[in-house]
Amino acid sequence: MLRTGINHLTKKIIGCAIEVHKQLGPGLLENAYEECMYYELVNSKLNTKRQVEFPVVYKDMKLETCYRVDLLVEDKVIVEIKAVNSIADLHKAQLATYMKLANIKVGLLINFNVLRLKDGIVRWIIE
Repeated sequence: MLRTGINHLTKKIIGCAIEVHKQLGPGLLENAYEECMYYELVNSKLNTKRQVEFPVVYKDMKLETCYRVDLLVEDKVIVEIKAVNSIADLHKAQLATYMKLANIKVGLLINFNVLRLKDGIVRWIIE
């Protein structure tokens, strides 16, 4: 996908997040924001899956352990939802690892526990 296509897609996703934050505000649990984000994304005609499992592969061994991403949009963007005091480096590392293991180049980390949502968004691209 061309960079302009990804920019358009992430802009739509962020627009959905802004709508959810505008309606709910900060202070709820992550699963409430995730469910509302899913609703907004689907109503925006974006192919969206919730709690998508990806296996962990170590060398040539597929581990029984898997991990789940909160939302996968258009099979191109991982969206991780947080409701924390502040985004920590560990949250960013988690997103980067999910992207690497899933072979997804673009990720959004969205923390809804902020007064202004733009202060809670991290956009990550692996070149």
